[in-house]
Amino acid sequence: MAFTLAPTAFAQGYRLEAHETVGSTNALALEHARAGDPGRLWVVSKRQESGRGRRGRAWATPEGNLAATLLLVDTIEIGTAATLGFVAGLALSDALRAVVPGADIAVGLDGADGQKPRERFELKWPNDVLAGSAKLAGILLESTALPNGRHPVAIGIGVNVVSHPEDVPYPATSLKYLGAECDAESLFLALSDAWIENVALWNGGRGLAAIREKWLAHAAGLGAEVSVHVEGRVVRGVFETIDENCQFVIREGDGNRLRIAAGDVHFGAVASASAI
Repeated sequence: MAFTLAPTAFAQGYRLEAHETVGSTNALALEHARAGDPGRLWVVSKRQESGRGRRGRAWATPEGNLAATLLLVDTIEIGTAATLGFVAGLALSDALRAVVPGADIAVGLDGADGQKPRERFELKWPNDVLAGSAKLAGILLESTALPNGRHPVAIGIGVNVVSHPEDVPYPATSLKYLGAECDAESLFLALSDAWIENVALWNGGRGLAAIREKWLAHAAGLGAEVSVHVEGRVVRGVFETIDENCQFVIREGDGNRLRIAAGDVHFGAVASASAI
């Protein structure tokens, strides 16, 4: 099966560029933007050789996994565009539910035991998708400046379809490991369809409140003990919510509520450790 766009995406003017292998779908998409591409372009591959995650971390995409980047070239304020990561997370979770039907599974966050059964796929702030307590997918937004003043956004989505890394400091998994019979092509088809519905809900940022409400309904660790590594220190408390700007809100032991714009979140046993 070849990569194809959903009819809903095609009807909205989205385009597709598929590769057997790439260095980085994000880097390639931004190259296209600098060359004058108008956007609404999906760049996809089943193998990525130099992919990146948050904070410059490597994100491997061996043969059979999904590397997909959506390039958008709009006149959206850069702060508003940053919330597209939450739109992408919702689109991916909707796509996963469409291609991996079945009963819910028990989820223990970051290896925590004794959790009640939860949804099969959950969203971990700010940009991961978890399955069975382990990282299944990650999302990375990158931008560049153009001479005309625009700031195109590359929304990179990497999914462990057939394999997952073993040498990482956090639990990871893949759809194949979970027993799902799904390939990268069918997942991308569902993703390109689910994106249309969720970006319409977002509505240029005007529908962020609705995105926030939907995201919270699928949030991992809501109400649980967490620790957040931010600005060189570790903050511990309870994950209370995300605010109207999708910042992470943690309630510390003294009742103080702290809003965090960027940081690494850990749940369960990891949150109780002396260091992360």
